[in-house]
Amino acid sequence: MRSRDVNILKAIDWWVVIMYTVLVFAGWISIYAASYNFDDSSIFDMANRSGKQLMWIGLAFLLGGVIMLIETRVFETYAPLFYFIMIGILAVTIVVAPDIKGSRSWLVLGPVSIQPAEFGKFVTALMLAWLFNTYNFNFTKFRNFFKAAAIVLLPILLIILQRETGSALVYFAFIFVFYREGMSGLVMIAGLCAILFFVIGVKFGNEYIGSTELGAALVMQLIMLMMVGMNFFFTKTIKSGWILFGITLIIDVIFLLINKYIMVVNFVFVGIALCVIGVVYCYMNYLQTRNTKFFTIMIFTIVSVLFSFSVDYAFDNILEPHQQTRIEVSLGMKDDLKGAGYNVNQAKIAIGSGGLLGKGFLNGTQTKLKYVPEQDTDFIFCTIGEEEGFVGTTFVIVMFFILIARILFLAERQRSVFVRVYGYSVASIFFFHLLVNVGMVIGLLPVIGIPLPFFSYGGSGLWSFSILLFIFLRLDASRLEQY
Repeated sequence: MRSRDVNILKAIDWWVVIMYTVLVFAGWISIYAASYNFDDSSIFDMANRSGKQLMWIGLAFLLGGVIMLIETRVFETYAPLFYFIMIGILAVTIVVAPDIKGSRSWLVLGPVSIQPAEFGKFVTALMLAWLFNTYNFNFTKFRNFFKAAAIVLLPILLIILQRETGSALVYFAFIFVFYREGMSGLVMIAGLCAILFFVIGVKFGNEYIGSTELGAALVMQLIMLMMVGMNFFFTKTIKSGWILFGITLIIDVIFLLINKYIMVVNFVFVGIALCVIGVVYCYMNYLQTRNTKFFTIMIFTIVSVLFSFSVDYAFDNILEPHQQTRIEVSLGMKDDLKGAGYNVNQAKIAIGSGGLLGKGFLNGTQTKLKYVPEQDTDFIFCTIGEEEGFVGTTFVIVMFFILIARILFLAERQRSVFVRVYGYSVASIFFFHLLVNVGMVIGLLPVIGIPLPFFSYGGSGLWSFSILLFIFLRLDASRLEQY
């Protein structure tokens, strides 16, 4: 097909540009409010963070304009080159980056510091889009799933080696892209189950009822419930589901009676026995029906049991002490209001004191008196809550959801797999950042240091989000071109 010239100014989705502009300048004003000192007078003062952020904003718009002038074939053709260059930079960063607050993730280039992990997001998104767009690519084949997973896991590994766990977690947002492109929903369910098992195992791991470790016993029962549910809804074999449910119920009741009237029972062992019975039962069904879904349930159960026994080891030996404390504070196992829980507690006070309409611009007491550390970066949402109240925070969240919804709409209308996958990657990254940042500020999630897009202070973050978005806008603008 022939290509034809398209007027970029007419083809670009201006709704996205308007929302981007509103969010960026709302972020700039919030940074001024968060970093404001009573002696400061100008939002444009380059000696303050608001003035520096304005410079980053100007350069971000310039980057956006340059990206809109680039031929779209460049992104698709050179995506692998960009990816491997970025992998090299991430690897070098581990060695040459200075130690800043225990992390080696910042490259210091004279007066400018850059965090390569931030830019790795759009490069990884381009590489995934390139892979999915290759000839005869079928995501349901295991080798193709392995390739896609490797593209995401490699930067995750390198970023973890930089001791920057928060930035590494963002890359798990690509699981939403995998799901859109054909990954089984069981994988997402398995991931949610892993989180649930981890939380229960940690929270109740040190609690005992008799000789039974409560956390492990609860996890085993949940695994059995998952087996029963998967027999009902995954294999759609109602009979096998009821039989497995009946076996579980009868054995649990028998051992409860034994525990009460005869001898003390360790229900962790009862749970393990139930899982073994369930695996054997699913295997018998598999031999009779050759339905591979029963085999999948067996694998899920075995892996879940093994994972449940690794929780304590992972928590005690893999996580850093400060990460352990943050999780314990988030789960209500510790208060530590003067230590790991201080930031979140002060953020809650700031947001709560804002009420419905807020205290007014520059009138926040918590933020002006600097009670909340990192209040112009990771915890900037508390500044919005205190000064603009529930109305202001709702406006910000709604704007983000409208932006994400618009990106998904644009992604779905694409004729190119490359553009669609990249668009979903953009939406997934924004959604993950919004969810985790707001969640940690209000105390629903552990503090892991993820910025709020367009609001948190910093050039690396703003530029990476801007590049991520404007590449998609450029690719979307090319939808009218014939390749």
